Amino acid sequence: MRYVLFYEAAEDFRAKAPMLFLAHRARFLEFHADGTLQMVGAFTDAEGGAMGVFTTREAALDFATGDPFVLGDVVRRWYIREWNEVFAEP
Repeated sequence: MRYVLFYEAAEDFRAKAPMLFLAHRARFLEFHADGTLQMVGAFTDAEGGAMGVFTTREAALDFATGDPFVLGDVVRRWYIREWNEVFAEP
């Protein structure tokens, strides 16, 4: 089982994101280094937003609640969905 964190971008995300990106990047690199964040990336369409794939719901929740993008209102809304990834190792 994996847990996918979805971010919906705020309307003015393009103005706010650059100021917070280095802190956001440090956070996702930390979670990746400890093995709880497997993939992360932004959507490339005009709506923006992003998603990350985590090994536990707790890690996804911890990431989102302390992420500078969430705290700095770059993200309008976030949510976690459970994902049954069929090729994942048990």
